[in-house]
Amino acid sequence: MDLKHLREVLELVAECDVSEVEIEEEDLRLVIRKHAPAAAPQITYAAAPQTVAPAAAVAAPAAAPEVAAPAGPKGTEVRAPIVGTYYEAPNPDSPAFIKVGQKVGVGDVLCIIEAMKLMNEIECEVSGTVTAILIDNGTPVEYDQPLFVIDPS
Repeated sequence: MDLKHLREVLELVAECDVSEVEIEEEDLRLVIRKHAPAAAPQITYAAAPQTVAPAAAVAAPAAAPEVAAPAGPKGTEVRAPIVGTYYEAPNPDSPAFIKVGQKVGVGDVLCIIEAMKLMNEIECEVSGTVTAILIDNGTPVEYDQPLFVIDPS
């Protein structure tokens, strides 16, 4: 399996509402499991048995009961535009780009998301005050996962 194909599979798993995907090809067996919606997919590699024919299976998760979300901070959610690892500062010795209560403007850097060893600066698209930071430094993030809440008032 080439890197491009693996990346496409990971993006599909991150975007879809599946909990597990298993793919077998010649001498490769790939299992991707998501244990919780906010967790990054976990990947397990193992050599496929020689007697097993290649197959792909996708299991649909059971429908979870809907629960009313608790009232959270007021404002606009800023969501992750890519899958990767969240960093609050440009390096470990620097202060965080933003803090709760800080005023931000359009174009201000909010954080960095590392994807495939590339550091991607995430810029603010609204002006306002940061009312919540919803993720911890160094945490894996999924596509469209809420990261911050900014109150535009």
